[in-house]
Amino acid sequence: MLIEPYLRYGRHNTMEIELVEWDPQLATSAVELSATKNGQEPHFTCSLPSSWMQSHKRFEEFNSRSPYISPYVSNQMDEEKRTVAMVHELLSLTLWKKLSILKLEHFKREFGLPEQLNRLLLHHPCIFYVSNRYKIYTVVLREGYNGSELVEKDPVVVAKERLGELMQEGLHEYNQRRKVLNLEKKRKRGEIELRKNSQEEINDVAALDKVERREERERFYKVLFDDR
Repeated sequence: MLIEPYLRYGRHNTMEIELVEWDPQLATSAVELSATKNGQEPHFTCSLPSSWMQSHKRFEEFNSRSPYISPYVSNQMDEEKRTVAMVHELLSLTLWKKLSILKLEHFKREFGLPEQLNRLLLHHPCIFYVSNRYKIYTVVLREGYNGSELVEKDPVVVAKERLGELMQEGLHEYNQRRKVLNLEKKRKRGEIELRKNSQEEINDVAALDKVERREERERFYKVLFDDR
């Protein structure tokens, strides 16, 4: 693939890029790669338990009504199927197999996505999971996860998770030291009286420590990893 920049003269001079050479092997979606590897025809897979009978039934009807449409080709025969393929491929190309719907909507015109994208994604629970955690709508590729864990972790993801753990541990240690200093100040001012060697106090501190760790982790990962 070869890309060259060029100037476009109009109302304002702007720098753009032009694709001058294309490698056709790059226009192969994750669905097509998986199908080739398994010796099958390209098709979507359902990642919901078999107990979701109605969802499985709708999925089979959607999957079988027409052949798989690659997001890299222009095909208006089944617009819904091409949109699903487009979103599936975009998520497959990300590290975390997820994107905020707000980001997706920024490229509606470029990718030919429908206006009611959120509603369309909700119609395909076998393929996508739509989360509203932290009041941010995010679409997740179900097949990319086993429970809450990524099936395949890019080395960048592994490094970032480890960095996050180390930073979170440091944050917790800092908060604990600050808590001890504050308690000591209050004790010196006579505002509180510490109970030494009290099992009840030990249990209370352990329970509080567990809650604080969870809250710290949620706040920390919200800032570090949230896909906005």
